[in-house]
Amino acid sequence: MKFLTDPLLQIREYNEVLDSIRNYTIPINITGSSDSQKAHIVYSICSHLGCRGLFITFNEMQARKMYEDFSFFLGDDVVFFPTKEIMLHDVEAKSYDAVFQRIEALGRIVDGNWKVIVTSAEAVAQRLVPVEQFKDSVIDVELGGKLDIKEFSQKLVSMGYERVTVVEGKGQFCIRGGIVDVFSVDSEQAVRIELFDDEVDSVRSFDVQSQRSVDKLKRVRILPAREIIYPPEKKEFILKCIENGLREYIAAAEKSGIGHLSQIEMKIRTDMEKLENEYYFPGIDRYIPYIIESPSDISEYAGDAVIFMDEPVRFAQRMENILLEHHEACKSLMEKGQILPKSFEIYYDTDSLNQRLERKRIVNLNTIPVSNQRLKYSKSYSIPSKSVTSYQGHFDLLLEDIEVWKSKKSIIIILSGPRGKGKRLSESFLEKNIDAPYVEELPERLQEGQIIITHGSLNKGFEYPSIGIVVISDREVFGQDRKPKKSKSQKGGIRIKAFTDLEVGDYVVHQTHGIGQYVGMQKLVVDNVVKDYLKIRYQDDGYLYIPTNQMDLIQKYIGTEGKTPRLNKLGGTDWAKTKKRVKESLQELAGELVKLYAERQAVKGFAFSKDTVWQKQFEEMFPYEETEDQLKCIEEIKADMEAPRPMDRLLCGDVGYGKTEVAIRAVFKAVMDGKQVAYLVPTTILAQQHYNTFRERMKEFPITVEVISRFRTPAEQKQIVKGLKAGSIDVLIGTHRLLQKDIQFKNLGLLIVDEEQRFGVTHKEKLKKLKTNVDVLTLTATPIPRTLHMSLIGIRDISIIEDPPEERHPVQTYVMEYNSDVIQDAINRELARGGQVFYLYNRVRSIELKASEIQALVPNARVGIAHGQMNEKQLEDTMFSFLNKEFDVLVCTTIIESGLDMPNVNTIIVEDADKMGLAQLYQIRGRVGRSNRLAYAYITYKKDKVLSEVAEKRLQAIKEFTEFGSGFRIAMRDLEIRGAGNLLGPEQHGHMESVGYDMYCRLLDEAVRELKGEPLQDVDEEISIDINISAYIDDEYISSENQKIDMYKKIASIQDEDDMADIEDELMDRYGDIPEPVNNLIQIAYIKTLARACGFVSIQEKNDLVIFQYKPGVQVDFEVLSALIDKYKRRILFNASSKPYISYRIAGVRKQEVLENIKILLQDIIKLKCKQ
Repeated sequence: MKFLTDPLLQIREYNEVLDSIRNYTIPINITGSSDSQKAHIVYSICSHLGCRGLFITFNEMQARKMYEDFSFFLGDDVVFFPTKEIMLHDVEAKSYDAVFQRIEALGRIVDGNWKVIVTSAEAVAQRLVPVEQFKDSVIDVELGGKLDIKEFSQKLVSMGYERVTVVEGKGQFCIRGGIVDVFSVDSEQAVRIELFDDEVDSVRSFDVQSQRSVDKLKRVRILPAREIIYPPEKKEFILKCIENGLREYIAAAEKSGIGHLSQIEMKIRTDMEKLENEYYFPGIDRYIPYIIESPSDISEYAGDAVIFMDEPVRFAQRMENILLEHHEACKSLMEKGQILPKSFEIYYDTDSLNQRLERKRIVNLNTIPVSNQRLKYSKSYSIPSKSVTSYQGHFDLLLEDIEVWKSKKSIIIILSGPRGKGKRLSESFLEKNIDAPYVEELPERLQEGQIIITHGSLNKGFEYPSIGIVVISDREVFGQDRKPKKSKSQKGGIRIKAFTDLEVGDYVVHQTHGIGQYVGMQKLVVDNVVKDYLKIRYQDDGYLYIPTNQMDLIQKYIGTEGKTPRLNKLGGTDWAKTKKRVKESLQELAGELVKLYAERQAVKGFAFSKDTVWQKQFEEMFPYEETEDQLKCIEEIKADMEAPRPMDRLLCGDVGYGKTEVAIRAVFKAVMDGKQVAYLVPTTILAQQHYNTFRERMKEFPITVEVISRFRTPAEQKQIVKGLKAGSIDVLIGTHRLLQKDIQFKNLGLLIVDEEQRFGVTHKEKLKKLKTNVDVLTLTATPIPRTLHMSLIGIRDISIIEDPPEERHPVQTYVMEYNSDVIQDAINRELARGGQVFYLYNRVRSIELKASEIQALVPNARVGIAHGQMNEKQLEDTMFSFLNKEFDVLVCTTIIESGLDMPNVNTIIVEDADKMGLAQLYQIRGRVGRSNRLAYAYITYKKDKVLSEVAEKRLQAIKEFTEFGSGFRIAMRDLEIRGAGNLLGPEQHGHMESVGYDMYCRLLDEAVRELKGEPLQDVDEEISIDINISAYIDDEYISSENQKIDMYKKIASIQDEDDMADIEDELMDRYGDIPEPVNNLIQIAYIKTLARACGFVSIQEKNDLVIFQYKPGVQVDFEVLSALIDKYKRRILFNASSKPYISYRIAGVRKQEVLENIKILLQDIIKLKCKQ
């Protein structure tokens, strides 16, 4: 971008600045530049001097903005160093996303692959470990290098990694024999290091969802997983320092007569114990001053970079505030006997930080000249520059200014955001006879008076009048306050893998015997042959032992969380009846769906025309870049609308995944063809929110949008009804008021229904009438299970958005014992930044009491209450008031409205979290963090009560989910079951409960196939294979029982040779060379598939014979049989009794070859069958 930097060399003051930095003596002060222009000047200085820059601004939000601007100039060469939360209270677990971002940034900085670091006062004030110590804590593993597994494991623990049985998230590692899996915190994928003795034999990246290797690597770098790290040998010293600190404090306190001494002693001793046992623990922040003896700061990591200080006066004020807040917090904790005096020193104070920074070259950037004591000792330069005014989409004003600039022969660069907008803008200029070409790559030189449009984005445009350069940002042109952001499409989203995490005590569903409880795995030795069996308990203490090669017959029982299913009786008829009942109901349901679908296919609807030019313009005005899923869904919906039959499509996507935008585009398309649109939503507030969104998006176009709900006066409603009939209203958004008799459309073309399951039966009947011959799009936020989606292909059109939108800021989550001080702090902090708080309290009876408790805790807060037992009007009024910022804190039950967008609510506090499921918490946490502020979630529980086993398990799951994001699958599964119930109706929910989710999906699939006349796989028949050979997975090969069951299940589901090869690959990849018993197990699973294809029901070894028993009712093919007897002379006999079988002699065959021989025989039978 030389043409953007070189012209500055024509400015005398700029050249003087460069000279002053080259021959640096005292700080330099530049005034005149503002906003994005500062990024441009810093970028230019660094380019011209060939140096690096450390840009420090006065707060985190400003730092993020400046980072976006620097990214335009530098692309990936800019590093953002964020702040992290310092938590002084006791927490059980917390999320580490911000810490990981910081470590990743430090890793890049010490590597030197950057040009500018952008950071804030908050981040600079925090003490860091010395640079050398950080460098020493980075591990490099190279192919062919040496690695001592014991040392490596210890080092990983000292770097903050947690040892687990399966790596699911960042900051975890596991060791299986000579294989080490590690998920470094700066990486998108985990790595698997395989050793041969102590030599690194292979390094591969792997996918944590499937646990399978993806790519081979030559080397891998592992960064620390914690920021405050220390070597193991230093632990004693740290404990000693804390001990001394405690003694000194107690001695001083006794003199001054302070109380709570026993309390502080107990508290500190408990922490010391945690440090002793756990190495790191979530409350370790309190001891940063004891752990880091000689702290460092970000400027030391940045080496010889020039420090650019943005608005030094504001920086100094912010530093004072940070220290004040921290000291206040420490003071109150010290009074309660929670911390030692040294905890005050977690941050640098202003003086010591200034001393550290002054060792470097400092350039202060001020928009307007300031008189400040510190700036007196600096050289000051003023660079003439201006901001560009915002045109807010007024093209004529932009043209006027461009004419003025052109007359002055200025070079004008216009940024358009996404590429599509740039090309359209260029066309618009051409219509006004102005030549402004759109270019992908900017040229090295530009002519005077030239106008160029290119893609990219800045927060603010700027002008250098003295040298005639103008840069106009996309925000000034289009009047947007948002940036186009690209979503990182997750590789295929998080797909749910085989769901078999079977724990002792879980319920399972057996195809033939029904629901039982898994007791554990047992090794049984029969005739000197070792095999593993799953022990399942049924009603009246009946036990069933299932050989692991029949694992495909059982599934984990999955129903609604917290409900216990009834056990079936072994040999009873209950299960068969239940299955039959569910199957019949499903056949009826599938029949209805198929009939409906066929009817809709036959009906003639309105075929919408192809996209208009306006449609294209409208879509390009969307302020974000769409995710791939959004684009796919938009295409599917448009194709349906353009078809001559009426559309009936379901669009699923989590809250905030951009469903509304997809719907808006369909609405626009309908209106372009002169049709009216009805948008039906479940609540008044949602209607209001959508109305505002639609008006905002469509304001540039001649489209009339109205909303009808009880917030409209009767007179306004009358007017709307009249306009609708006359056709002057294009889009009507409303609650069930839309379905009343007086609402009549002149020409309805599209009906959109949001969360259909929330409307009652009567409303649904009215909806049916509206739906005839109209295109219908239904939206839902509950995810639809994949298996269900697959079953419904061809009888229900479904579009799914699985990609999350652009990277949102992660929610800083804490799991902790309930502590009113923390709650008070959390509420005060949120209110101080003008935000609001959700306080989740799930007991209606005492919710009023809770609200008054909170009122007493935070007297200046306005507290409101919302719960499900209020009538609809009351509830809506409360939510509306909250939305309009009339309350600061809303104490509510879990009814926090699912579709509502409340960007101002960025703190959520959950009381008694152990009573909630992970799925609920996952959804609740998604309610915050929807703006550019850091959001907080405090998940609390009461310690003094004895937690039930279920609650303990839940808390454990919540902690793991918070720290590593693991267990996400379980949360999703829970939501999906709810989604399935919503999709297929409430009566189906009961059926799902009675047979378990997996069996239900299977029965549905069968019902649909039968209706379509597709063949059914006969898998209900149990095929038993009984060969006297050891076939099991040894504990030494796979030690974790969960993983073992998972593997048994995969092996049992082998269908062909490809599956066999795939499983062998996976075993080699994850656990190393395959032992013989495991190999036998794989062979037996394949033989089972072959036996099914040949029509056998069992294969059994007796003395020197293997007996192949035919399935009852199978027609024996004698031609195949005689050909077989010819081929295997005197080794095969056929017995034609009422239960026909083949006997195969294996006398003289080695034990190891028996399975191979059986496999070849079965393959021969299949070949002979095919020849006929």
